[in-house]
Amino acid sequence: MAAQHEQAAGAAPQERSAASSLLREVAEVVVLAVILYFGISFAVQAVHVEGLSMFATLDDNDYLIANKIDYRLHAPQRGDIVILRPPTNNSTDFIKRIIGLPGERVLINGGIVYINGHVLDEPYLPEAWTNDNSWPDGNSSGRLMGPDEYFVMGDNRNRSQDSRFFGPISRGRIDGKAWFRIWPLRHFGNIYADLPTLAAFLPGEKQTAA
Repeated sequence: MAAQHEQAAGAAPQERSAASSLLREVAEVVVLAVILYFGISFAVQAVHVEGLSMFATLDDNDYLIANKIDYRLHAPQRGDIVILRPPTNNSTDFIKRIIGLPGERVLINGGIVYINGHVLDEPYLPEAWTNDNSWPDGNSSGRLMGPDEYFVMGDNRNRSQDSRFFGPISRGRIDGKAWFRIWPLRHFGNIYADLPTLAAFLPGEKQTAA
């Protein structure tokens, strides 16, 4: 009986040790999961597209993944599709494309965008741009963007509320860059097939051969 009692007494610490080890492993997994969750939440976010202001690049009820740390590493670029808060509303997210950059002069005349006098070619526009196709009103030379100002517009110009109406936005109001589409599955992936490009020459200039 004494031997049996000693064996049982020795098994109890082993059971407690195994239970303690299991609890420690569970705690480590939980802590790792929390760290990953907050790390991922800090770096990326899911974006639900509502409306047609970015059609045909993006459609109503598309879902995207947005990168929230990209602009901590470098400045936004022309052609980037961004998630932003308009100057007049902190509680609403808009999704638009960056057209004009800090220090550039932006003019829209008859549906043609000029950047520092150069025509901006925009192959992603889905239809003829007829509504609100001149900006700014009464200023034929355009407007110079400030050192922290970005001019943004939706690709579907006839159905977009953007910098033509609420003005340029500051970098601080840009929350992230749309990265790629995750839904619908048939359109999964790249959303940057078409990008804006500046004409190399001013209107009226002739290219000369080297």
